Amino acid sequence: MTNSTEKVALVTGSSRGIGKEIAIKLAKKGYHIVINYARSRSKAEETAAEIRELGQKAITVKANVAKKDKVEEMFKEIDEQFGRIDILVNNAASGVLRPLLELEESHWDWTMNINSKAMLFCSQMAAERMKNQQSGGAIVSMSSLGAMRYLPNYTTVGVSKAAVEALTRYLAVELAPFNIRVNAVSGGAVDTDALTHFPNREELLEEAKKRTPAGKMVEPNDLANAAVFLLSEEASMIRGQTIIVDGGISLLT
Repeated sequence: MTNSTEKVALVTGSSRGIGKEIAIKLAKKGYHIVINYARSRSKAEETAAEIRELGQKAITVKANVAKKDKVEEMFKEIDEQFGRIDILVNNAASGVLRPLLELEESHWDWTMNINSKAMLFCSQMAAERMKNQQSGGAIVSMSSLGAMRYLPNYTTVGVSKAAVEALTRYLAVELAPFNIRVNAVSGGAVDTDALTHFPNREELLEEAKKRTPAGKMVEPNDLANAAVFLLSEEASMIRGQTIIVDGGISLLT
């Protein structure tokens, strides 16, 4: 169990990529970290080891956040290990990348459950704990530009991320009385492991490099910096917003 001066952060899907970047940055700011993963235990344990080297506590919890009962089990473990939660980062994501007319019911359900339903129930369970703490808490969820503009083969993911951004606004209003702040970070194309699943990965990356006004690709570190800022006290009056981190590419038609 932690005492009231120690803070705990849960980052879903944090064994690698952007989630890992966020977890490491939060550890450097003094948070104990709950690393959630779905498959790669070895990667999760590597991340946990890095966090412990920074002097913070870290636990790894395997849970498919698309399933409410698994989310409940994860939060029970957090209760047992730490007895509190101060930060939630909804980072875990997946999706089926196909043309709209090729989408099947299973594709829709899989993507919406991991990207949208998981956010709802993780946020609910975190908020139930945060509202009983005098310090409240903060929630940040990760979105993408496909939530507001067309991207090829991105229908299920884009719609699920639009739901993430809408849910961010609803959560921000309803959780504000409990001193819980809720925001989202939307990124442009970022070269992470997730992008390897895109059939047109190389084309996407090359186009992004050419078109981004900043003259370079967005990196995981850029999104992590934005997320950590929104989780900080410096951002206490930013509520229900989706901050776009894309080097300016969404400004172009």
